[in-house]
Amino acid sequence: MSFRISPLWWPVLAVASPVVAPLLVLRNRRFKENRALAAENNRVRISRAEHLDMPELDSLELTVLVEEKAKQGFLGDAGVSYLFKTDLGSMLFDIGFGSTRPAFSHNASRLGFTLEQVDALTISHLHCDHMGGLPAQRARRVTVPQEFMPSRRLTCFLPDKAEAPGFDSRLIDKPQVISAGIASTGPLSRSLFFFGYTEEQALLARVKGKGLVVFTGCGHPTIEVILEMVKRLSDEPLYAVGGGLHFPVTDGRGNRAGIKFQMIMGTGKQPWQRITDGDLSRTIQAINNAGPRKVFLSGHDTCDHSLDRMRNELKATTEVLAAGGVYTI
Repeated sequence: MSFRISPLWWPVLAVASPVVAPLLVLRNRRFKENRALAAENNRVRISRAEHLDMPELDSLELTVLVEEKAKQGFLGDAGVSYLFKTDLGSMLFDIGFGSTRPAFSHNASRLGFTLEQVDALTISHLHCDHMGGLPAQRARRVTVPQEFMPSRRLTCFLPDKAEAPGFDSRLIDKPQVISAGIASTGPLSRSLFFFGYTEEQALLARVKGKGLVVFTGCGHPTIEVILEMVKRLSDEPLYAVGGGLHFPVTDGRGNRAGIKFQMIMGTGKQPWQRITDGDLSRTIQAINNAGPRKVFLSGHDTCDHSLDRMRNELKATTEVLAAGGVYTI
């Protein structure tokens, strides 16, 4: 079993324990309160959700700007930025770490991409690997590298209160069609020990002759909860599921200084608990029960062990997304 925190840190933690332990107790109390609140809010939101009148798209194409895996000539990073093109328009979903790391700028330039090409920007949730870096997360301010900003003001669809300089910010508080014929599930919640109460929206589209397509950013509310909401919004069959599922079972991405941050933060568990193969097995079964024909996996928040298990055990045709890749859905 690999250590999530290097043994080199253990003496430091031991010395700091008189201060750290009481803080963890207080945070754990808040975590449990938020967990109950998130479960209740999700229950109410799903129970109140009504059938969503989504347009039938003739086409849906995904170009990956930022992902952990990358095609030759592109940079990989533990973040997400997806460009969706439909016959009704185009939308950028998340911006990775923005200008704080090189992947977004390098890959966007290589693809010849700027926000002039899209009708809207949508942010899945307010974490640094989706909204433009750690300073952006701390300030709750979506930060797009200036050289990629459009000359006109676009709408930025947000799942929670935040600023988006240069955009017309719009808070999404319920399921609705937002842009390019693509809908938002509306915010769904998860209690995260270090990040607190987290709101995340997923994307939903209806493709002619195929069915529903669901894409997540990190999938913090869990794909089970997201698909439960999708069932309330449409009776169409599920065709594809894609994006992050957050399964750092044996390792994390972006490890620093001997600490595997993803295995400690963002799992929906207390830091002294691990996300396990058993958790992954339940999610694999849930996706198989939902019956998609295609699955597009994100490696930005999921370890190679989990990716391999899903490729081998999911009944759907399964691919791992890579920066620079173009996928017809």
